[in-house]
Amino acid sequence: MRYLSKRISYGFFVMLLLIACKNAPPKPNILFIFADDQAYNTIHALGNEEITTPALDKLAEEGMTFTNAYNMGAWHGAVCVASRTMLNTGRFVWNAYKNEKKLDQLAGERKLWSQMMEDAGYETYFSGKWHVKISPDSIFNHTRHIRPGMPKAAPEGYNRPIEGQEDVWSPYDTKFGGFWAGGKHWSEVLADDAEEYIAMASKSEKPFFMYLAFNAPHDPRQSPREFVDMYPYENIKVPENFLTEYPYNGKIGYGRTLRDERLAPFPRTEYAVKVNRQEYYAIITHMDRQILRIINALEKSGKKEHTYIFFSADHGLACGNHGLLGKQNMYDHSIRPPMIVAGPDIPQNKRSGADVYLQDIMASVLEIAGIEKPQYVEFNSFIDLATGKASESHYEAIYGCYTDAQRMIRKDGFKLIAYPKAEVIRLFDLQNDPLEMNDLIGNEEFGELKQTLFNDLLNLQERMKDTVDLKEAFPNLVL
Repeated sequence: MRYLSKRISYGFFVMLLLIACKNAPPKPNILFIFADDQAYNTIHALGNEEITTPALDKLAEEGMTFTNAYNMGAWHGAVCVASRTMLNTGRFVWNAYKNEKKLDQLAGERKLWSQMMEDAGYETYFSGKWHVKISPDSIFNHTRHIRPGMPKAAPEGYNRPIEGQEDVWSPYDTKFGGFWAGGKHWSEVLADDAEEYIAMASKSEKPFFMYLAFNAPHDPRQSPREFVDMYPYENIKVPENFLTEYPYNGKIGYGRTLRDERLAPFPRTEYAVKVNRQEYYAIITHMDRQILRIINALEKSGKKEHTYIFFSADHGLACGNHGLLGKQNMYDHSIRPPMIVAGPDIPQNKRSGADVYLQDIMASVLEIAGIEKPQYVEFNSFIDLATGKASESHYEAIYGCYTDAQRMIRKDGFKLIAYPKAEVIRLFDLQNDPLEMNDLIGNEEFGELKQTLFNDLLNLQERMKDTVDLKEAFPNLVL
């Protein structure tokens, strides 16, 4: 009788468990929209009155914007490769570098982002720019139009424009290929794929993880003429921190030979910078139009209310600031992308100044999906910040690097940049000098701060397993 009673009790417990599981709310959907080369200050709602971005403006109004999001760095000139490898592995920059050659092994161990989502019950979708050293076909359930690092650029698109000379390259002339290769602009193709995916997902009871990666606004900065015409040349402003050439670029892994820097002629002219920015704004607005299509499709599917939307970019871009064109530097315009998250429990139209890394998106999505963060995922979830349950950053300082030629620490509103090969250190007060124009390194008033930040950078290097010896380059700062 006692045995029968135990069996009845156990059976009742199992029945309750099954009922609870059946009645448990479904897991939320995840829509991740990823841009390429988009600087943090290229969204109208976030303070740039020159640019038109209605879709991103609306997304910012519907969610939380992190105004201090950063990419950690890169081990070579294709900064996007490092950014995306960190994002999909969850590793900090130098651990991501070590694991780049072992991605097939990590995939076999089910340790990549999309695989973790699939194992948690998600249907996974990918389209667009990948630029990670493993095929997305092997780690996503559905893929379309897997794009390379950038559209093929025509020779005419470099070292231009030159004032007084005819510009033979045009951002809307399809004969130059690039984004027009295949007959339709790649950003529009990505929106087509997204609409198809959303239609597929709307017919399934499984939650979805959708990873949509634009190549825009990476060069060649091409878009239809109507978008270029939205930005008349005479309305484009030259950045306040414009320089004809960056003084240290030959010794910081940059230089005139770097591909990104060859887009405009040397020395930089206001004319060339204004034209490049005109085309940059145009392709961003064109991309914004496609983002509107994606979000509208999500809304029409009836899935939006149960979907978290993340928007960011793999890094920023100089596009004329400091005499630079690319992203291979430690200035905010190049290491700081936009970051917006919207979703069921995210407060609307809020801003957070907490320091985050853009790769925190991966850990945040794992949390939303109910996946316990594995020990090897080094980045942190910012969901507590996004929901307003916390206000302080999970990082004491932000670390930055580029090859063995540049190091950076951002802490308490100040930034110290070290160029070990050039034996140069720069110091900026980001609160009072957000455009990083006034180098304080020679100011005795900041001598103690310089030393403190340098020591903190050394500690960060140790934590990041960074092998560059800053003590040898700057012996006068070694205590």
